Amino acid sequence: MAATALDRAPPAWRNALDAGLARFGDRLRAHGRLIRAVQWAVVAVYAVLVIVPALLPLPGNAQHIWNDLTLAAQFAFWGIWWPFVLVSMVLVGRAWCGVLCPEGTLTEFASRWSRGYAIPRWITWGGWPFVAFAGTTVYGQMTSVYGYPKPVLAVLGGSTLAAVAVGLLYGRNKRVWCRYLCPVNGVFAVLSKLAPLSFQVDRAAWAASPKPLRGAESFNCAPLVPVKAMRGAGSCHMCGRCSGHRGAVRLALRAPNHEIVHVAGDEPSWEQTSLILFGMMALAVGAFQWSSSPWYVDVKQAVATWLVERGTTWPLEHTAPWFVLTDYPEKNDVLTLLDGGLLLAYIAAATLVLGLALSALVALAARALGPFSLRRFHHFAQTLIPVAGCGVFLGLSALTVTFLRGDGIHVPYVAEMRAGLLAGASLWSAWLAWRVAGLSAVGLRRAAATACIAGAAALSVANWVLLFWVW
Repeated sequence: MAATALDRAPPAWRNALDAGLARFGDRLRAHGRLIRAVQWAVVAVYAVLVIVPALLPLPGNAQHIWNDLTLAAQFAFWGIWWPFVLVSMVLVGRAWCGVLCPEGTLTEFASRWSRGYAIPRWITWGGWPFVAFAGTTVYGQMTSVYGYPKPVLAVLGGSTLAAVAVGLLYGRNKRVWCRYLCPVNGVFAVLSKLAPLSFQVDRAAWAASPKPLRGAESFNCAPLVPVKAMRGAGSCHMCGRCSGHRGAVRLALRAPNHEIVHVAGDEPSWEQTSLILFGMMALAVGAFQWSSSPWYVDVKQAVATWLVERGTTWPLEHTAPWFVLTDYPEKNDVLTLLDGGLLLAYIAAATLVLGLALSALVALAARALGPFSLRRFHHFAQTLIPVAGCGVFLGLSALTVTFLRGDGIHVPYVAEMRAGLLAGASLWSAWLAWRVAGLSAVGLRRAAATACIAGAAALSVANWVLLFWVW
């Protein structure tokens, strides 16, 4: 018997949830002043945590995160802020960007007095997400940004000043910095594709609604998102300013797999593919691994021996200023020129070797479905977002555990939680690959493509296993 319309109707609880989410989105739009007040409170706290510790002496061994501002700031930034902002992207999209981010607040505020120059082509270059992510990650490792306040001021403070400068030059009441140049824009954009919450556009309702009269109330999309054509959550900052516009935009639930399976394939992107394969799954691994890697130690000893045998000792003796390489002799924490060179070489090698290996596996997945297709290659790369994001989160959350252990706070079941997250993220990536492969193939071809992506996920997991359980 054919199902009736009543049988196909969503349950009452789903209707109530959808209505509640839509109302919440409308409240975001209606309470813009309250949101701005929260944003400026975050800016104030951010400024104190970035600037003040850099002016204070380094904490002694007897200090703790609860009685020393420098240690508290380090824990706030690297133990709480960064790892759990990443988690928020997967849960609620880029709400952090639209509601809380201090750089977004400052660049939009500065753009009120912008010179209004046209955005130059170099700013809109698609490679910035990878370059900015790579540059800040590598520089952070060179200067030990996780452990000292002056590098925090250089990295975060420098980024904030650049955001303000861009706001003063380009756009008017816009977030040009956030849209194109923010170092974590690319990472946030790919992770938010998994979020079950997003602002969604009903194109039919948009087209059917009367065109607003000139001067009628509209909205300002600060991150320059073409809302009418928006299909995914990657660029949306979840600020709610467009909620209810023309009766076509609303906050709603969606399947977490929907955007990867049904939207990402229509938007092939070398920029996102390189960020996922060579950035989040390769460069980030090298950045988190090098200080614990026995391979790094072995190479360093071999190179040092070779240099000493030839009477060349200056790379082992000379250092650089703290803003180039870590240089805190009072903490017995100094990187020589040899250390710095090998650090860069290790991260570069990890980026190339892992990135190429992962690319080969993704290419095999695309080829398994038939003649090779770049569009399919990019689509399969998107299926690795869960395991890529999980790896970056685990790398950052390792700092959380380290900070807490340093103050005598033991976090139980850390190994089990890490294993569970890696296993879950890998299965999620494999399931996404199965769904994507199923769009154009069945049977053995579909299974072969999924196996290739599962192999890529396993390769990523193997690197975190080395870091957390072997080394």
